[in-house]
Amino acid sequence: MDVQEIKQRFGIIGNSPLLNRAIDIANQVAPTDISVLITGESGSGKEAFSHIIHQLSSRKHGPFIAVNCGAIPEGTIDSELFGHEKGAYTGAVGERKGYFETVNGGTIFLDEIGEMPLGTQARLLRVLESGQFIRVGSSKVEKTNVRVIAATNVDVYEAVKAGKFREDLYYRLNTVPLRIPPLRDRREDVYLLFRKFAADFTDKYRTPPMQLDESAQQVLTNYNWPGNVRQLKNIAEQLAVLERDRTITAATLLNYIPHEAGRSNLPMRVENQSREDFSERDILYKVLFDMKRDMVELKKLVAEIIEHGAAPGSYAHNPQVLNQLYHDIELPDHQETQFTLQQPVVNTNNSKINEPIITPHAEEVEESLSLVDKESDLIRKALKKHKGKRKLAAHELGISERTLYRKIKELNL
Repeated sequence: MDVQEIKQRFGIIGNSPLLNRAIDIANQVAPTDISVLITGESGSGKEAFSHIIHQLSSRKHGPFIAVNCGAIPEGTIDSELFGHEKGAYTGAVGERKGYFETVNGGTIFLDEIGEMPLGTQARLLRVLESGQFIRVGSSKVEKTNVRVIAATNVDVYEAVKAGKFREDLYYRLNTVPLRIPPLRDRREDVYLLFRKFAADFTDKYRTPPMQLDESAQQVLTNYNWPGNVRQLKNIAEQLAVLERDRTITAATLLNYIPHEAGRSNLPMRVENQSREDFSERDILYKVLFDMKRDMVELKKLVAEIIEHGAAPGSYAHNPQVLNQLYHDIELPDHQETQFTLQQPVVNTNNSKINEPIITPHAEEVEESLSLVDKESDLIRKALKKHKGKRKLAAHELGISERTLYRKIKELNL
């Protein structure tokens, strides 16, 4: 079964390469019986991938159960997973089968595995290695044949280094790692998902269809979605129920998005932030600001050399070299500067009476503030610098190669 067929069967929306890669890995690992560790942020759809793996495996006719390890108290999690005997602890009025016993022959999905206590981790490791477990309060060894799929929204390897997670269990679970991309890395899928959720909820609540105007679509795409698909679905449901005007504007949409988080996604210059946290537009603005600042500082440096002179013998002492250096420095198109070089006055013994004077004549014209023009100019320069090699140009611009392809097509470069 290929990726598109899996999407249609399980109702997965999106065309992101990262999403397609995750589906392809799930498809390849499903027929095997090895453990899978699914990592991803809360709300990104980890449980949906556990269903995909189970339904595409040979255990699809067997039972499937999802267990949230973080929602079970530490004192009862062993009993929930492995069962207990009568009188094993206060309140154990009868024997009870655990999940590993009742799901024999099927699949168990252990969500939030990073929250599992260390003692329970040791019991789980034994099940994974030998298929054996012991009920709480018993001495009899039980056997089970269960496939384990685990998921977490924390960095398990960091938990291993902190002593909060067993290293041997980590490597036993992480036979095949499967990472679910967050929604901010699937920006091309955000509007598609919203339309699907909006259609579902308007049909469910029998409300008129709603649509987003262009400004609202831009807000929807640029927002970072810390709650991922779950948060997007909740907002779509709120809009479907509460809004009487069925054409949603940016102002309306921002009422449903956390204010501070919404503001943080506006184009702005950000200091002390890692490159990975920038959106495509943030990166573009940062590049423009940095480029303009560097060029202005270099112009000032040359002007200071012109005004105060340079040490004899240095390259800056030669007026022809200095003029060439000044004109080689590129500034944005809004400022064109010309220089007039006055020849030095020389007396009869060839000594200079005065240094050459360079007089600037600057003409100010209105600067273009078009973001499209700036993007086109940067992309052309990057492609020219790297002789048409798009991969290198994309790296220089700080965007993905796929985004560069799309920009070239959109801007007709």
